[in-house]
Amino acid sequence: MTSAATELDPFDLPDWLGDGDVVWASTAGLSGHAVAGSLAGPGDTLACDLLAVDQAYPAPVLDEPTRTRVHQVWRHGQVLLLSVDERATVAAPGTSWSADGVLETLTRVARAVGADPARWSVRLGLRP
Repeated sequence: MTSAATELDPFDLPDWLGDGDVVWASTAGLSGHAVAGSLAGPGDTLACDLLAVDQAYPAPVLDEPTRTRVHQVWRHGQVLLLSVDERATVAAPGTSWSADGVLETLTRVARAVGADPARWSVRLGLRP
């Protein structure tokens, strides 16, 4: 299980996420249920990881109430933001990440912070 996760209000994130061009970049490849990354905008950076919450072996990634909440908000076209180890973390259903899954998830994050998703882009590393 990950460290204690607390829900993060999108409006508690920096204002620059909704104001201009933003790039989310992975720091490694998309292998596994957790992908480290960061959001970068004009002169600012915010650590922002991705977490696929249905990974259950060798231990559950999140507690059952939080995992259920992730699925509920996803079903309604939204995404749940968490704070894990003092890092913004985007939680989504699944056990791993694909390029399409990353794009859909970050589109939802952009909307959550009031940004135009067309002004956000994703840079994926090809490293394992």
